[in-house]
Formats: sequence, C-alpha cells, structure tokens
Amino acid sequence: MAALRAAVLMLLGLCLGCAAAAVPLVIWHGMGDSCCNPQSMGYIKKIVENKIPGIYVLSLKIGSNLIQDMENSFFMNVNDQVREVCSQLAKDPHLKGGYNAMGFSQGGQFLRAVAQRCPSPPMLNLISVGGQHQGVYGFPRCPGESSHICDWIRKTLDLGAYTQAVQEHLVQAEYWHDPLKEEDYRKNSIFLADINQERGINETYKKNLMALKKFVMVKFLNDTMVDPPISEWFGFYKSGQAKETIPLKETSLYTEDRLGLQEMDKAGKLVFLGVKGDHLHFSEEWFYTTILPFLQ
Repeated sequence: MAALRAAVLMLLGLCLGCAAAAVPLVIWHGMGDSCCNPQSMGYIKKIVENKIPGIYVLSLKIGSNLIQDMENSFFMNVNDQVREVCSQLAKDPHLKGGYNAMGFSQGGQFLRAVAQRCPSPPMLNLISVGGQHQGVYGFPRCPGESSHICDWIRKTLDLGAYTQAVQEHLVQAEYWHDPLKEEDYRKNSIFLADINQERGINETYKKNLMALKKFVMVKFLNDTMVDPPISEWFGFYKSGQAKETIPLKETSLYTEDRLGLQEMDKAGKLVFLGVKGDHLHFSEEWFYTTILPFLQ
C-alpha cells in the first residue's frame, strides 16, 4: 500500500511538473523603448503570461534602470549589449533547459546575434518582429518622444556612419548598411557585417543559428520606419544603388549560404510572415493566432 501511494504521488508530481513546463520566453525591445513599458514590452509580457499559464518571461533590461535601458538602445555598443545579455541568460536558472526568443525591431537582429554567439543556454525558436536583418539605409520616422534623438542620429550617420567613433558609440550606425558604399560597410561595420558573415565565414555562427528549430521573421507590410522594409525578411537593396530591392533568395548571403539560411529554408525552419500595418503595429488577435503557436 505504501509503495502504491508513493507511485501515485510521484505521478502527481510529474503532472504538476508538466503543467509548469512551458518553454521560457526572452524578449528584447526596440529603439527608444524599455524592458517594462506597460504600453509595449510590459503589455507583451502580460498577454503571454495570461495565455500560457506558468510561463517564465524575461524582458531584457540593459542598464540599472528604465532610463538607462532606453538610452542604451541608442548609445551602448551593440557588441557590449549582446555580451551583457549572454551573461544574463547564462546566469538565469529558469533558462538552463532552453528558451524561445522574441525580438522587436532592432531587438530582432540583436537576439539573432545572441543565437549565433551564445549557444548556452540554447535558443529554441527565434521570432523577429520587424527586425532589420540586412540593416537599414535611412530612418524615415522615429518612435514616440525620441524624434529629436533621431534627428541627431540622421545627421551623424550622414557625416560618417563608418568612422570608428560613430560605430562604437551609436547603436544605429552598427546596423547601418549603405548599398552605395558596400566596401566601407564590410570593412568598418563592427556589428552587422560580422553577424552577417560579410568578412569571412565563422562556422560557429553558422552552426549555432542552424540549431534553431524555427526562425520566424515578421515584416510589416505598411512600414514607414524601416528603410528598406524588406530587410525584415532578410532582403535588401541591390548593391550599388538604393532604389531596387532584392529578396533573401537573390542575395549572396543566401546563394553562398554563408549563414546557413539556405539549408534552414530547405529544412522548413524559416518562416516569413507579413502583417498589415505600420512598424510594430499589430492586433492582439493577430498575436494570439499567429505568434503564440510558436511559443507553445
């Protein structure tokens, strides 16, 4: 009788463990935002927790407070940010079995860098919501109250996006991709050119990214903030001009398979989603029906 009772308790314990076994989620905000804004990341965290009981959601904060977190989205070297995040993830006991990741706007390419550079703990699925994976060549519009900062950013980028000082201290310069100056970009971009294998093949980056189960890319079909919007699906301007764009499959990154995207595509690991609306504008219903299944 005692043995039977012990067996029943063990099974109950296993079931309780199953109920709490939702895959943890890590989210990274975009430019000018912060980890816990109730209108953005705080809202996303809340609706995910409401729909997936027991899930652990970590909204990344870079800095000791929300003001620093927002300022760092403009002025802290992205490579330093990625190192900081990798350290946070490695120390978090909730993530040791693996986690899903969801990046919003520039948080999308930053989390891809985490996947490529820091395989432990393992990232299982990466969801990029408006991330600019081939970079940007312009900032037509800026979020919320940050417009005065973006006016300064535009002037700085025009003066010298690829100078060492600008690269090291201006986040947006680190994924600035000038199709008219491809050689300067490849040589001097300290972040995007590295994670996109523009200066040679880092087999570790390729192996780590290909370990993802799914790499989901969301493009906003009426985006007025990202230039060009096709960067959200890994496309970009055709080299040498800034009018005609080409899709991912026509880029050398894909045809030469420098990052493993071609192989991932053939394996059904790449998911391209389009949603009507401007940058980061989506409905709660769309999020529930389209994004949530990748987290469950």
